[in-house]
Amino acid sequence: MRVYKLLLISTILSIFLSAADIIKPFKELKADGAVNDIVIRNNKLIAATDGGSIIEYNLNDFTSKTIIHLAKIKDFMGDEIDDKIFSIDYTDGVYLMNADSGEGGFAKLSIIKNGKVATLFGADKRLAIIKAKFTDKNHIFFADLGSTIYYYDFKNHKMIYSKSISESKFSDFALNNDKSQVVIADESGILKLVDINSGKLIKEIKRQHLDNVFSVAFQKNWITGGGQDRRASYYNVKNGTHGYFKGNFLVYATAISPNEKYFLYAMDSDNSMKIYDSDTLSQKYILKGQKSILTSVKFMDNNTIFSASHDDTIMMWKLNKQEQK
Repeated sequence: MRVYKLLLISTILSIFLSAADIIKPFKELKADGAVNDIVIRNNKLIAATDGGSIIEYNLNDFTSKTIIHLAKIKDFMGDEIDDKIFSIDYTDGVYLMNADSGEGGFAKLSIIKNGKVATLFGADKRLAIIKAKFTDKNHIFFADLGSTIYYYDFKNHKMIYSKSISESKFSDFALNNDKSQVVIADESGILKLVDINSGKLIKEIKRQHLDNVFSVAFQKNWITGGGQDRRASYYNVKNGTHGYFKGNFLVYATAISPNEKYFLYAMDSDNSMKIYDSDTLSQKYILKGQKSILTSVKFMDNNTIFSASHDDTIMMWKLNKQEQK
């Protein structure tokens, strides 16, 4: 009986100590439509929406301004619809916008500087670009639906390379913290680690996923992924440590804290996000309150997170209890 009581107490204590803290949203920011992508630069959050807008939020006072609102386009039936902006980036006063061209399902990749829009690739190039990001103030890395990757010098209008990286449909990519490498995800479930400057394949990361990988994140040493197989994966590029957590739902989004202490995944049907400690692999936090399926989630710092989803609300989260009030 005594042994039984000790085991019971030990079990209860273990559950108590391992219980994850429940975190509620700290603040909500409103957009003009579903938010497809967010980036955080210089204490500003920049959002790309289904409503055809790029909206910039000042994270000091939470005021906002619209950088651009695109004119409506026509769908295949000839009806006017909002021009969706699929991805956004920002560096040195220049915005990088990837939007629907309104022609044949092809994208229009543009830069915005001093309020002026310059198209880099329009519908005439017949590219179904899904995502595009700056690697520095002169270069852009982007990928299309067919898993062809491109590295482009937009200052000198020169394509450095374009390479097919997979026979499977592209899903997502993420640059590491110094933007020297990129991890690419597709429907095959195999993650590809690629050198940015040369476009050479460094490594194929296999058996982390069985099916389509929806989202990837990359910092210095760690890569995380979320997929249709309900796996929330992690992989260390330095020492090969790898594994996955099993979700209760499709894992639509993932992120890694700047100090690589935390892995974040959206892995439940109620759109909550779970945060794991990268050292102990224990669950630390559950972020509850997201209203719909996540499209983008970013750590602003090791304590502050912003998440966007298929609705007009961007949520801000604070992990530190003292800052949650």
